[in-house]
Amino acid sequence: MHHGIKKLLLLGAGHAHVHVLARLAEQHPADLDVTVLTPYDFQTYSGMTPGFVAGHYSETECQIPLAPLLKAAGARWVAGRCVGLDAGARRVRVAAHPNSPASVPAELSYDLLSIDTGAVLNRQRLDADMPGAAEHALMVRPIEAFARLWPDVVVLARRQPVSLAVIGAGAAGIELLLAMRQRLQAEGLPGSRFTLVTGGGEAGGNYPAGVRRRILRQLKQQGVTVLREACVGIEAGRLHLASGATLACDVPILAIGTHAPAWLQDSGLALSDSGHVLVNPFQQSTSHPEVFAAGDVSSRADRPHPRSGVYAVRAGPPLADNLLAAHRGQALKPHHPPVNTLNLLSCGAGHAIASWGPLHAEGAWAWRWKDRIDRAFMAKYTLGPA
Repeated sequence: MHHGIKKLLLLGAGHAHVHVLARLAEQHPADLDVTVLTPYDFQTYSGMTPGFVAGHYSETECQIPLAPLLKAAGARWVAGRCVGLDAGARRVRVAAHPNSPASVPAELSYDLLSIDTGAVLNRQRLDADMPGAAEHALMVRPIEAFARLWPDVVVLARRQPVSLAVIGAGAAGIELLLAMRQRLQAEGLPGSRFTLVTGGGEAGGNYPAGVRRRILRQLKQQGVTVLREACVGIEAGRLHLASGATLACDVPILAIGTHAPAWLQDSGLALSDSGHVLVNPFQQSTSHPEVFAAGDVSSRADRPHPRSGVYAVRAGPPLADNLLAAHRGQALKPHHPPVNTLNLLSCGAGHAIASWGPLHAEGAWAWRWKDRIDRAFMAKYTLGPA
């Protein structure tokens, strides 16, 4: 290896990378130059988005400001996003963010790369599956755009009763729908209608049966209509369902499964069948040892696990260890994702369902527990002004 300064490039500022920056603030090797490529100067913590929608948290309470972290870590921020990767040449193509504060280089090179860009919705693929979705639906991802648009929905609901439909039956869709219902109830706006369009399966289909029963009971108690159908198209004011029926809908919200970023396709990196970066137990690319990946953009070759914030947060400390070890040429340490994780699903007004493996329970205590965990996570990474 040649001596001199090595370049570490962090793509994205997801949960794991926020931890890497916090670690670099504690120990930043003198011969390591760190650049972070991410469009926003904050990270929106997805775990608190339903609480923001419900009105429990302000937008800033859900955001980790990146400037103080970047400064403490001695890292340079490039305001843009990755639009291409050539893993053979170790080069990343960059697109500037429309309101970038400074000029942005067209290309960045690296010695060591870490990818934590999170989940995306591929608009072309989406429009093939669900024509009109990209034009008419409010997307839950990217979460920053969703957080900016949600207040407009509240304004609309103040003028007239609205029919809201969430398409997608995972935790994100269920939590958001119940949070939206709570917010409009709290505003004293009667007459709005709430529908969950599951895509064909049961609501919360990936949860154990006991948790699923709790979810269905909550939805029923709160007057949410559950349609076990797929949405096959969206136009202004209505959804088209696979059965041929249409559903009147003022605000369609898409909370379906996400895609791997399209720019990974011709990157040269080894990918899973679904196009995610294949990584080994060290969260290291199986094809390029100088590339690491964590969070929703990656897939463990040896032990696939669900794409969720819990796993993304857990990936941070071992990723930081292994990036520093790789830089120093030291042995890497395997990361063992937990078999069971604590899952807290918020159901609107101060109520949550808690599950851990086969165990599950619910109540106001579970919501307070989730609130404490989320606020503690934010406090850990929120440094004072830079």
